Amino acid sequence: MGQVPEHTIYSLQLDGSGGMQPLAVGDKLPNDASAWLHIDYTEPAAALWLQHTHLLNDNAREALLGQSSRPKLIRQGESLLLILRGINHNDHDKPEEMVALRIFINPTLIVSSRCRPLLSEKDVFEQFATQDGPVNAGDWLVAICDALTDRAGEFVETLHDKILELEEAILENNFPTNGQLSRIRKQLIIIRRYLSPQRDLVARLASEKVTWLNEEDRRRLLDIADRLRRWLDDLDAGVARTAVLADEVNNMMTEATNRRAYQMSVMALLFLPASFLTGLFGINLAGMPGADNPFAFWAFCLFLLALAVGLGVWLKQQRWW
Repeated sequence: MGQVPEHTIYSLQLDGSGGMQPLAVGDKLPNDASAWLHIDYTEPAAALWLQHTHLLNDNAREALLGQSSRPKLIRQGESLLLILRGINHNDHDKPEEMVALRIFINPTLIVSSRCRPLLSEKDVFEQFATQDGPVNAGDWLVAICDALTDRAGEFVETLHDKILELEEAILENNFPTNGQLSRIRKQLIIIRRYLSPQRDLVARLASEKVTWLNEEDRRRLLDIADRLRRWLDDLDAGVARTAVLADEVNNMMTEATNRRAYQMSVMALLFLPASFLTGLFGINLAGMPGADNPFAFWAFCLFLLALAVGLGVWLKQQRWW
């Protein structure tokens, strides 16, 4: 076989009963049990091992070194080469920028690589601590697909909750913060773009004729594909709901703008007669009525007030407000 390289994230041997035995650097890989080598291909020593090991062919090296990011499933005899994607939970990163997990797997060897940490890989590794981990290569493949799907489902549920909060806020006539709705819509669309081919890949995986995938493994893979289909339906529903919310926000903004413009129009109408009369009586020509009367100014002010009140009552009767 080969030896365990340096700078592996996980290097272990499945013991066949849900546990594992750690493998140290330089240990020989077993011939009679499944070994899992998990590698960060950005590490120079790990990348060098991937480039030169005789355990992998050229296609596997290319995929494991990150030279392809599209979802992929290639069968090479009893070996499978896969590229799957998981939710990005790393700090300061966007969750929708899903992390690629690259896998080369056969009955006795599992080599996986990635450039950024994934919670799904940690989920599978932690199962060994409770003796509830995968027992063979087929079980490991199902477990990693299951973990990736669970994490994707959690993120879809989070987006669903955010949409519910926005719907409640809009029902109470509260506008969402700037860019909040657009960000959720963008996440829905991008996540769907990645999960759709992954669902097809998992469903196809269940039909691959490799001897180390048993009927139970295939049934579980079909269940995972069905769960992915349900998450995709939820994503489609989320996209439609955010479109309705966007229309509702636009309607609310248009209504608010129209209401303010209407109020300004009413105010202008109320002051229009007063502006006309004050302009008329403000001309400096002889013969203006009341020019010599000391009470004429106050009488004119009372007249303007009465005119404004009368115009307001008329507008109210005409249901202008």
